[in-house]
Amino acid sequence: ILLGILTALLSWGMDFCVGLCLQAQMWMYGGPDRNVFLQYLVWVTYPVVLIIFSAGFTQILAPHAVGSGIPEMKTILRGVVLKEYLTFKTFVAKVVSLTFTLGSRMPLGKESPFVHIASLCGAMISKFMSLFGGIEENESRSIEMLAAASAVGVSCCFASPIGGVLFSIEVTATFFAVRNYWRGFFAATISAFIYRMLAVWNGDEETLTALYKTHFRLDFPSDLQELPAFAVLGIASGFIGALFVYLNRLIVKFIRNQKVINRFLMKKRLLYPVLVTLLISTLTFPPGFGQFMAGKFTAEESLFTLLDNRTWGKQGIPEDYDYIGHSNPWLHPQVNVFVTLVLFIVMKFWMSALAITMPVPCGAFMPVFLLGAAFGRLVGEGMAAWFPDGINTNGTIYPIVPGTYAVVGAAALSGAATHTVSPAVIVFELTGQMSHMLPVMIAVILANAVAQSLQPSLYDSLIRIKKLPYLPELGWGKYNIRVEDIMVRDVRYITLNCCYRDLHNVLLTGHLKTLALVESTESMILLGSIERAQLQALLSLQLSRSRRLEFIRERAVGEKRRLSVASDTGSKDGGRLSVAQEVHFQISTEESTFSPVRPVSQKPLKPALKRPSVVEPPAEIPLSPDDNSGIALKNLFCATPEKEGLEVREHVLLAKSKIRKEVLKVPGVFVWQITEWEEQKLDEQVNFSNCKIDPAPIQLVERTSLHKTHTLFSLLGLDHAYVTSIGRLIGVVSLKELRKAIEGSVAVTGTQVVRPLASFRDNGTRSNENEATEIHELLDHHKSMTLPQDPAPSESNEKTQ
Repeated sequence: ILLGILTALLSWGMDFCVGLCLQAQMWMYGGPDRNVFLQYLVWVTYPVVLIIFSAGFTQILAPHAVGSGIPEMKTILRGVVLKEYLTFKTFVAKVVSLTFTLGSRMPLGKESPFVHIASLCGAMISKFMSLFGGIEENESRSIEMLAAASAVGVSCCFASPIGGVLFSIEVTATFFAVRNYWRGFFAATISAFIYRMLAVWNGDEETLTALYKTHFRLDFPSDLQELPAFAVLGIASGFIGALFVYLNRLIVKFIRNQKVINRFLMKKRLLYPVLVTLLISTLTFPPGFGQFMAGKFTAEESLFTLLDNRTWGKQGIPEDYDYIGHSNPWLHPQVNVFVTLVLFIVMKFWMSALAITMPVPCGAFMPVFLLGAAFGRLVGEGMAAWFPDGINTNGTIYPIVPGTYAVVGAAALSGAATHTVSPAVIVFELTGQMSHMLPVMIAVILANAVAQSLQPSLYDSLIRIKKLPYLPELGWGKYNIRVEDIMVRDVRYITLNCCYRDLHNVLLTGHLKTLALVESTESMILLGSIERAQLQALLSLQLSRSRRLEFIRERAVGEKRRLSVASDTGSKDGGRLSVAQEVHFQISTEESTFSPVRPVSQKPLKPALKRPSVVEPPAEIPLSPDDNSGIALKNLFCATPEKEGLEVREHVLLAKSKIRKEVLKVPGVFVWQITEWEEQKLDEQVNFSNCKIDPAPIQLVERTSLHKTHTLFSLLGLDHAYVTSIGRLIGVVSLKELRKAIEGSVAVTGTQVVRPLASFRDNGTRSNENEATEIHELLDHHKSMTLPQDPAPSESNEKTQ
């Protein structure tokens, strides 16, 4: 209930503020009525100022608010921790910047970013409710809240609860839990109800009606002879949707590949959105080129006129049709209505693909939806010109209704770009009519079939651009690939009878999140898996401060006894010396600069193949002041990146000097003795009784198919799975290898469907057994993202979407 009410208030308040911004622009534009130059300055300067504020505010407060947010929500709902995307700072930046972005008249949408805003509301509500019931501590309940919020984000923008729930399931969820179904509908219904009630209370509407209400005829909505036209419209929309996704990705790659341009834009971060806004505003200037593409209309006004059920051509127009009404900008006195629609489609097509690359909160669903409506309107006007007297059916003539083609085109093109079918339901709720259910469904399905064979969806394309750790869909084709063809055979593992030195060396080889535990090197029988934090705790306990102090005390007491025996006839001065030494030792131990060991968390360990929780790094342990063992241990427990190696080395050298001074204060204890003690402790056998082991990690056999492996990874949200043969560990498959296998078999060029990967088995080849890919690289996406526990990425150029 709270989620639905809060998002509805935010959506209505954002629409109200956007309306004020648009009215302010038209008021300033209409001031210098006859001075075209001043009008141009107002028309261009106003959106540039708003976009500068939006981009700057987002960059300063929360760079993660850039883009739509749906790719990040897909990744989060899959099980990857991206906490920086669900913070209060991101919420404030998203809401404020999105409001100014929409008020600038740029061809950008509100729906996709509002899915992220609703998810932010859900996350904050979960934190608030945790004060009463601890709901946030339950990971499953938090995911349910985010899944419901994704549905609410769409429903409170279109007032379509059913379509919003279906769209959220198709877009954000790989596998959807049925228990979340009623929660999503409940929250979405409340949100849509409050959103439309606010419009009634404000006097904008008389009652609860559809957002873009239409008046198509119900007795005979369409003739059977029109179905081929709807089918062609759907197929063409599939090609256009795939081309839109390809063009957007092409623009981003072009900017990134041009190193000179990329460096310049990185230094001048606000220059790129300013140039894009200036270009689009100039081309849409109403007295200029904008008069041929209805440049004076906002997106809502354009969509409302495109869904009109009256024909704009000369044929079939009722006598009482008002030319000076709301559709006047489409009817230019010098050009045909077909020219106006074609120019609108072509110009808005590349403008929208370019605009969504700006580093501001923005979405592409509404621009694509509007493009589809314009394309459908063009086909409808063509049909009306082709059949000026309508279609004769059993002696009854029914004129062509171009508005129905606009509805079909909007659903088909938006469905093609997002690879969803739910836009068909959204247009039913948006227009308030279901008379054209079958034509809409036919066009949407055909558009999806064409688009999926050519390009990934718009959100999957953004995931690839941002290199988020999300597993792509398998796509089409028969796969004869098995786990043995893609698995990594060089597996990092530890044995049951290993020593702490082996544990230390394995942990230093990489930042593995889990390690396999085998019986012995000879048998390789898989016994389970252990998280890295548990192994670090074992090693930290073995070389802990308390054990070091105990060793120092024993050495000091032994030295004291030896001095006492040697001076059994000692003098009074010797006794004073002994007392002084004892006091000096006590002061030394109490004021020691050895850093204390933080207690190891005693919470139950999650299974190794589930999403790991954030574990605090182990405590810094005292370092040996000899050779490089201290530096190695320091690097191990701090898990410092290579770029910070110089600072860590200086810190370690300073710590070693302090330790050396402290140890030298203790009588009878030398540096070489501390080093010898460390070496002795590292050679002891590891006691795994104090370590929580996952006895049943997910295992696959080498003959498991790629399709089944993809299903398991998607359903369970896995990061990796071990490959065994009769219980013996022979390899591991991580998300990285699976993504490589899938992306290598799916066409992404947009020209044709590439034949699936030929079977390694049929060609008589195998993967290189010497190829080593560590598990810690499974979330490697070109340094743009880090592991779930690591800090957020700092490269803002990866967030240009």
